[in-house]
Amino acid sequence: MKTDELINMLSQDSDVRFRFGTIMVSALVAAVLLAGLLFFAAMGARPDFYEALESVRFLFKFVITLALFLAAANLMARMARPGVPILFSRAVVLAVPMLLAFAVLAELAAVRPADWALNMIGHNAYECLTLIPLLSIGPLAAFLLALRQGAPADPGKAGAVAGLAAGGIAAAFYAANCTDDSPLFVALWYTLAIGIVTRAGYLAGRRWLVW
Repeated sequence: MKTDELINMLSQDSDVRFRFGTIMVSALVAAVLLAGLLFFAAMGARPDFYEALESVRFLFKFVITLALFLAAANLMARMARPGVPILFSRAVVLAVPMLLAFAVLAELAAVRPADWALNMIGHNAYECLTLIPLLSIGPLAAFLLALRQGAPADPGKAGAVAGLAAGGIAAAFYAANCTDDSPLFVALWYTLAIGIVTRAGYLAGRRWLVW
């Protein structure tokens, strides 16, 4: 059977789509549970968590990270099925950094220029670059196992999107512990940390998702 014929068959087989959908939902649930268990076992929420809930900047961290997780997870699931359109899903993923960029501009307008660098550097850069990738290990493994049951046309890119989703859910949990709430900090350090996971996903995808 030619590759094109196999791809066409997989894209049209409703039973395959149903089974893979169940597998992907299971992977998403597992990802949240794995990241959550490690988070509560190893670090937990910041001491002033309930007071911080009154801060828009604190809540925005969850908006941006959960939006990234959900958008990337949707794109990942679609990339695993050959022939499924991904243009809109990809656009939704790209909208997340645009939302963060608007928040950064608002922060720059609201804060004195003398404080920009201080807010960007923050106090938890090392923890951010360490803990987000650590919390991403379980979710990334779950996503890669699920993707192996699909047939991604580009294994590397599919793995990278899996890393993006894993980094998103890990960052959402880490945000509950992090005391740096500035969008400037999030734009720099969260992006770098999630970028590490995305790169790891790309390399893993090229190795383990080839079919």
